[in-house]
Amino acid sequence: MEIRLLSLLEGARRATGTVVVIDVYRAFTTAAVALRRGAARLLLVDSPQAAIGLRRQGRGDLCLGEVSGVKVPGFDFGNSPHELTQADVHGKTLIQSTSAGTRGIVAAAGADALFAAALVNAEATVRAVLAESPSLVCLVAMGTDASARSDEDEQCALYLRNRLLDCRPDPAAVRSLVLSARDSAKFDDPHRPHFDPHDREMALQIDSIPFAIRVRSEEGGLLVATAEPSI
Repeated sequence: MEIRLLSLLEGARRATGTVVVIDVYRAFTTAAVALRRGAARLLLVDSPQAAIGLRRQGRGDLCLGEVSGVKVPGFDFGNSPHELTQADVHGKTLIQSTSAGTRGIVAAAGADALFAAALVNAEATVRAVLAESPSLVCLVAMGTDASARSDEDEQCALYLRNRLLDCRPDPAAVRSLVLSARDSAKFDDPHRPHFDPHDREMALQIDSIPFAIRVRSEEGGLLVATAEPSI
């Protein structure tokens, strides 16, 4: 099995084989929490306009996401896992648009199998990927706004790579490295209240969610994310 580490939108576009798109702060932590709370599925899109259009068509119930970290006007929720813990999403179809993670999913058109991952479901993602017996795995760290690398996503990619190779990295060490990085400090900035410190804490609960998030393309090219229990 060959494993490639890629980054940002360009990396997502280049990815082939079994592709794992990574967004720790916060898209796929939020998606995992929504699915754990009983959401039926998420429709992943690359722009707020696409999300609102799908909701208007009745394809989904609620929109969630952000632009530059800030909740989109007209959306039902921001890109906050903590906010989703208090939301009634059971049985509903959510439509998610974010500045990095969902754009990476849409860009990964060359994938044979596609997963959305964060640290919270890293181990479950590894098991789901290994069940595919892939010859090639591309791990794509989406970074900040899909344009600048971020420690949390790069560290998650390394964590996934090591577990795929049956190594056992120390989750506490990964958490410490991420917490020491610049992108973690934004959650303590009083001028950026849209970054809730609870979100950071939830995102760093490594391997706390027992399912992978598989993304499939349905008729019309709609990208649908659902929970896939660990094997």
